[in-house]
Amino acid sequence: MSEDTVTFVNVLEVEPERQEELVALLTEAVEQVIRHRPGFLSTVLYASVDGRRVINHTSWRAAEDAAATQNDPDAAAYARQVSRIATATPGLYRVAGRTEVGR
Repeated sequence: MSEDTVTFVNVLEVEPERQEELVALLTEAVEQVIRHRPGFLSTVLYASVDGRRVINHTSWRAAEDAAATQNDPDAAAYARQVSRIATATPGLYRVAGRTEVGR
């Protein structure tokens, strides 16, 4: 990925019995809407072992692409569904450092 890309990171707090439901909803949102948006690069979802958190890690070509997606009515509809079962702490990030094997 280019150093110009940005990453949307959303840490979602959820009751353990609803974690799988949240992952399924986020997966559906990515497949149906997010991945088709201009500038989308990738999404990785992480589910905490204790069942209390899900992290959405989505990379975009530019901050403008991420912002435009937040204003998309279909994406907003999924965000409303997510807010009914989880508490979100979203943020947009740039790469500030990187360590990889062999570098």
